[in-house]
Amino acid sequence: MISSSSLTRFTPAETLEEIYLTLSPEPLATVQELKVFYCAKMNETRGGDKTERLKLGLKRAWNSQKCYKACLMGHPGVGKSTELNRLINDSVIKEKFQPIKFNVLTDLDPINFNPLDIILLILLELVEKTKELSIAPGNKNLKALMDWYDTTKITQKESRHSEIKGEAGAGVKENSLWNQVLALFASIKGEMRFASSREKEVTEYRFKRINELIKIANDLISECNDNLTNTDNRQWLIIGENFDKNGVSPEAVQKLFIDYNNIIHDLDIHLIFTIPIGLYNSSNSIRLAFPNDKCLTIPDTAVFNPDNSANNLGRNAIRQVLESRVNLSLFAEGQLERIIIASGGNIRDLFTLVAEASDEAILSGQQQIQSKQVSQSIGKLKTEYERRLGQNPFDLDKVDYAQKLERLLKIYRNDKEAQIPDEVLYVLLNNRSVQEVPLENEERYFRVHPLVVDLLYKQGKIDALPTGEVPGGTSS
Repeated sequence: MISSSSLTRFTPAETLEEIYLTLSPEPLATVQELKVFYCAKMNETRGGDKTERLKLGLKRAWNSQKCYKACLMGHPGVGKSTELNRLINDSVIKEKFQPIKFNVLTDLDPINFNPLDIILLILLELVEKTKELSIAPGNKNLKALMDWYDTTKITQKESRHSEIKGEAGAGVKENSLWNQVLALFASIKGEMRFASSREKEVTEYRFKRINELIKIANDLISECNDNLTNTDNRQWLIIGENFDKNGVSPEAVQKLFIDYNNIIHDLDIHLIFTIPIGLYNSSNSIRLAFPNDKCLTIPDTAVFNPDNSANNLGRNAIRQVLESRVNLSLFAEGQLERIIIASGGNIRDLFTLVAEASDEAILSGQQQIQSKQVSQSIGKLKTEYERRLGQNPFDLDKVDYAQKLERLLKIYRNDKEAQIPDEVLYVLLNNRSVQEVPLENEERYFRVHPLVVDLLYKQGKIDALPTGEVPGGTSS
């Protein structure tokens, strides 16, 4: 489901008090939000429009009657969800496809889900939406799915899952197959959200029958697709989001997209997933479920060139993003540029900086965002970046600060070997200390975030120029 609008104003804020109405870190979701706030110029800074690439692939798949399967990648805050919302709101795509979106963070147990859960979730959503928008699938394929599920129930723990199952079945008319299906679906969804309660034997036995489930799934998918096509000449499109987010088990993600990649290959339906970019760059990527030409990456937007000179293309694009939301006269001279540089080109950080500075200006009785408020907002975000460089008991990685510091300095000094990805680099990418930014001809390179450059200078690890400027930092 597409979220409701998170913005309450669709014209640029004219006063500091209105800024909170036009800034939101949430993805652009509705047609109105995309029309008013989406900045196409950002694509010029990031190697092209990835949504247009997805559209092209889907249109070709429609004409050939083959399934289109692709993945979208990018580090946090680059706008993957917004691009997928652009896709499903596109008039050409809406004419030919009916999307179903699911979120691994909310629809599954993000730590304990397994590949079978993905198949079942797709089928559950597909059956329910087909009945809603077209003609419900017939008894034969629904009964086959129910029989598969019933015969794979060996033992169950007494758990919240069992309670959910009992609640779902309460009051159901057993002589109605559709009501039995609904009860089963409620039970399966409950099990998927509390996956840690499943007995190991249940999961192992189900995996032994995975090929049988895929066949049942394809029969059901084919019927649902035929029903939708006959109703309004469209096909189903499945979009799975947030497999790249913190809190999702890397082991579960690898199991789905690498170890059991046949699930993606063998399901006869259009699929687009957001996956971790680290998975694509890992040694296992040769076994990834998606072919290379269907793996699309959205890089960061550069505010500096490799020689630390200003990247005006990137800065102007970011300025346009903000201009659609805020009257730029609300910034005192030079202060918007400071915020753009400090954001490192990340829109989420850009909005955080502007919102914080505007609130401080309001509390100070100002009519414009002044240097003091910008310095305060930059300082607050810089503290957050400094905190991310450390370690805490909840981190999954075991990379200490000494390793991070060594890599940061090598990247800052343009050490070519430091550009080769490994665990240390991906930790720095995930916590946004390092950015992946585009060069010409679809090439990309890694550079240190401007706020982290400031931190390295403060620690005495890098030097300023005789002018006092720190190349690549916020004082540049």
